[in-house]
Amino acid sequence: MCGIAVIVCGVRIELSKLSSLSETPFERLQFTVEDVKSVLSQRGPDSVGEKKIHLQPNVPTCAEESVTLSVFEDDEGTYKLGNTTSSGELHFIGSTLQLRGTSPIRQPLVDSSGNILAYNGEVFGGIELNSYDNDTEVLLKSLEEAKALVPDVLSMIKGPWAIIYWQESSRTLWFGKDAFGRRSLLVHWPTVDDPRFLLSSVSPASAVAHGIDAENGSIHRFWEELPCGVYSIPFGVSESSLCIRGEVTKHEWRNTMWKELIEWERKYVVPKPEDLSMSSLSGISAISTSSGIAQTVLVVLKESVRRRTSLHSIFQGEKEVVPVAVLFSGGLDSMILAALLDQCLDPKYEVDLLNVSFDGLNAPDRISAKAGIIELKKIAPLRRWKLIAIDADLSKLTLETKRVMSLINPADTYMDLNIGTALWLAARGDGWIHEDSENQTVEENNQRIKYKCEARILLVGAGADEQCAGYGRHRTKYRNGSWIALDQEMKLDMQRIWKRNLGRDDRCISDNGKEARFPFLDEDVIKTLLDIPLWEIADLEQPSGNGDKIILRQVAKLLGLHEVAKMPKRAIQFGSRIARESNRKNFGSNRAANQASAGSVRFQAPSA
Repeated sequence: MCGIAVIVCGVRIELSKLSSLSETPFERLQFTVEDVKSVLSQRGPDSVGEKKIHLQPNVPTCAEESVTLSVFEDDEGTYKLGNTTSSGELHFIGSTLQLRGTSPIRQPLVDSSGNILAYNGEVFGGIELNSYDNDTEVLLKSLEEAKALVPDVLSMIKGPWAIIYWQESSRTLWFGKDAFGRRSLLVHWPTVDDPRFLLSSVSPASAVAHGIDAENGSIHRFWEELPCGVYSIPFGVSESSLCIRGEVTKHEWRNTMWKELIEWERKYVVPKPEDLSMSSLSGISAISTSSGIAQTVLVVLKESVRRRTSLHSIFQGEKEVVPVAVLFSGGLDSMILAALLDQCLDPKYEVDLLNVSFDGLNAPDRISAKAGIIELKKIAPLRRWKLIAIDADLSKLTLETKRVMSLINPADTYMDLNIGTALWLAARGDGWIHEDSENQTVEENNQRIKYKCEARILLVGAGADEQCAGYGRHRTKYRNGSWIALDQEMKLDMQRIWKRNLGRDDRCISDNGKEARFPFLDEDVIKTLLDIPLWEIADLEQPSGNGDKIILRQVAKLLGLHEVAKMPKRAIQFGSRIARESNRKNFGSNRAANQASAGSVRFQAPSA
């Protein structure tokens, strides 16, 4: 995981080719470049670097000459205006959490042609890499060789990414993120109050908000989640004056695979009567068919986990630690990931299972996690499983809550804050080792063994519910509109997951110097699940814990996880009990919070 940013000043940015911006009042933030570097260093603690370039019009010496644009670099960081009053600056910042390559790197990278790359992502396919390669270095070389075909190169990448790239030959700034937004990239479009153009993985923690009316929901946030895609800004000199201008263009994906996955059109949505009656008329045949489909999903899921945990691609540094951990509730998704990780990871390594609770041993997720590790030990007795119990008291998390408020920005609801806080604490991995014991008082006394998880890679189950009808609203849609309504709701979930979930989750997890990897959002997994008839994905005529995510329940059974295959879905804010504690703290009770629809209520961000 890395942190990337660029600050563009002194340039008039035209947004005409994008959809018009809101005319509502804009939030104003104050922060410095050092604030940006500081928050990015949390994501990439191995190194932080910066690079400046300056754009300056060349004034013609005679009437026959035209005004051109010159670019000069300033490694010392001193701003030089030259002999003109119009000058632009691009300030690139990059931090690195290095997980690939045998030699340390420092971002942003600069090649011999003057191209500059700040990259936050992984290349799991599409561009050829050797086991000792660093994917950022290989990508920079590929982009330089591609010249004007930058969208072609980025469309080839399989894996999560966000990018900021300066192409020297064309004086063009390229930026964007993958088609599902699995890596955070925030944008500030220029406004009258703040004409800068900014991109950053995360909002600076010390940003001070001005002019926000908590009662006014029409305030336009300073930061936005950059919509998925590839963008460019070619810079030049305006025709009417000597000012520097650039116009934003969004490019189409050049790989048809991305277009198909983004459209998310399922071929088989509404079953014929014989499809649903097959199980009752020929049970053995139906079980065989379902088992075959589940086996197909299992194969692609295992390959997805393997891609994300291959140790020959993980930069180990000077000390050897547990390389991969799982954000672990003991529920269906995290249990499947843990079981598959066992099959992909060298047996010599321990596996940390990170479990957060705001109600000690009584939280539903803690109870299921304790049951889950017992089941994992049955199917993988040679693996050294370690359940890390992370206990939190919301009333004592004042500073932590303030930090998470900044990290989830531009998200601003109590639901986002609750989820973000739980993820941030879980990713920090600071807890105690759960020991198997029938005597609960042993865990409650001072004999607990403190433990800090050092794994830099965290497997997260994001995307499973959206693709396999795991949310309660899916059941409601099915009840009210049958299969077509269910399909449309799942499609909506997948097409907005970048905005509602992944940017927030990435920022909260990465702030601890950890990288979140999402096996359920692998391109091949998404395509495989989309190709399966909807009635094989879920059967919402059956009760919760049975028919929802039925395809993953069958996968769990194939892995020998028979107990978890019967468990109902619980979101992290409810399973960890942070939602209950937050409701009591902010609304007085769960009942009052429900009456106020607390999940969608915006909080007032504190001033720094």
